[in-house]
Amino acid sequence: MNKKLQWSIALTTVVLLCLLSYLFADIQTALWFHAIDNTFFYKVFSKITLFGDSLAYLVAGLLLFAVFRNRNLYWASSGLFLFSTVAISGLSADLVKYVAGRARPKLYFHEHLYGFEFFHWEHAWTSFPSGHSATAMSVAILLAILYPRLRFVALFGGLLIAFSRIVLAEHFISDVIAGSFLGIVSTLLLHNLYFKSKFEASEHNKI
Repeated sequence: MNKKLQWSIALTTVVLLCLLSYLFADIQTALWFHAIDNTFFYKVFSKITLFGDSLAYLVAGLLLFAVFRNRNLYWASSGLFLFSTVAISGLSADLVKYVAGRARPKLYFHEHLYGFEFFHWEHAWTSFPSGHSATAMSVAILLAILYPRLRFVALFGGLLIAFSRIVLAEHFISDVIAGSFLGIVSTLLLHNLYFKSKFEASEHNKI
């Protein structure tokens, strides 16, 4: 199976999952989790979701690149890879958010507003896709690429962070699916188009 067909199947699957979730699962799931807010379960996931904040990864990536760019190509490339994939997935998510203008769950809870109104800039109308999920899965895939032995731990952590957005009723399921896919795609494309050759050339300098 060629790459184009694989990507086409993956994209079609994600679109269908988002559509089905939008029609049949988003509201019901959001209401269910909204009903258990302020529980211990909720509080645990309110901590987990902090790992989906992009700022720490952006700063860490820049620091790695700045410190090692004249010392160690592998670690400099790792830092640049981390910064690039988080930045690109985040900016892409933000662009789609503002164009799509999807109401966040809180608007449904308080005003029964649900759906899309294009070109909204307000936070309450930037639900699709989930930026935290994009960040979480971009970092998870990056770690899985750089440290294959830890790939299951990395992917589990990324999925857990993405799931936290549903638990906290900050996003609908379809938002998280789309955001996660965006994070995965951005990382794989960056790796295959640019960073893969960098890592192969500098593997012997890994410390």
